[in-house]
Amino acid sequence: TRDFRIAKREEDIGYYAGFVGSAFMFGRSFTSLLWGVIADRYGRKPVILFGTIAVVIFNTLFGLSTNFWMAVSTRFLLGSLCGILGPTRAYASEICRKEYQALGMSMISTAWGIGLVIGPSLGGFLAQPAEKFPKIFSKESLCGRFPYFLPCMLISIFALGVTFLCCRLPETLHFHTKNDEELKKFYSSLGASSHESDIEETMEASEERCPTSKQSLLRNWPLMSSIVVYCVFQLHDMAYAEIFPLWAVTPRKYGGLSYSSANVGEVLAVSGFVMLLFQLFLYPTIERTLGPVITIALLSGYPFIAKLSGLALTLLIDFVSALKIVISSQSQRGAANGIAMTAVSLFKAAGPAGGGAL
Repeated sequence: TRDFRIAKREEDIGYYAGFVGSAFMFGRSFTSLLWGVIADRYGRKPVILFGTIAVVIFNTLFGLSTNFWMAVSTRFLLGSLCGILGPTRAYASEICRKEYQALGMSMISTAWGIGLVIGPSLGGFLAQPAEKFPKIFSKESLCGRFPYFLPCMLISIFALGVTFLCCRLPETLHFHTKNDEELKKFYSSLGASSHESDIEETMEASEERCPTSKQSLLRNWPLMSSIVVYCVFQLHDMAYAEIFPLWAVTPRKYGGLSYSSANVGEVLAVSGFVMLLFQLFLYPTIERTLGPVITIALLSGYPFIAKLSGLALTLLIDFVSALKIVISSQSQRGAANGIAMTAVSLFKAAGPAGGGAL
């Protein structure tokens, strides 16, 4: 956003950066329910494949953005056309037998944690390669003319490989239409136990996931109240995610840390790695019990951290950022993913724009 020179004053960069951060979630809020309906009608696999292809195309175009509005547009289109989150969670719960469903869902959270380590690292260390690695990338090269293309390109190449791998995924939508005999054959082909009791137990779980009597989700107050709470939490969390890098790169005369993009990437990578370890080894009751209280205390102390410098600043900001992400880690699951993702995306869209402006 700074390099696009759309902000007349350095203090206004956060205002415009917030729109770039919001564009993805704003686009996703329009189509989450639609992608959920498509996944229920035509299958989880087509939606997942289409979503990964959208990442390849629009993430690459984002790295090639020549102005602010192109960056906002590509992020909006990526959010609109990449509806894989809900179908992926549904797929994980359907492809696994009952005793492995918890493991399947936790693997998605683990994958998210790995992404939080790799993604910020790539973005922070590989952005502006002509300035960081002048012997490898000249200013006249493609990566020199488009300073943020290199990390976007690498992520797009990874997404392309994932697309090819997804072509081998078995479809799970037919779980809802198969009769008992077909289900037995299908689970046997997946290596399911030959014991009759195991197969019956698995089919009972499948029936539970798709009950014959469909209750109105909008009238399910426990579900809707949970979605409201989750929306408020995501509003706060996305605002923080937008404000932190802005604060980190802001000059010290404005109360920031004067960090480079590489420094920000390092902090976010450390935070993601700690969250990954937390997801794998620590009991989730800790964050459910203490999360809100610790979060308030942590965020209140951020302005004072900017007064530190050197090793003390590095250690403290890494620790506090990691702790903030750990106590904020959450997961969602269920048949109402489409409604939840629509509402949550609206709040996630408001978070970066509002947080950046404030």
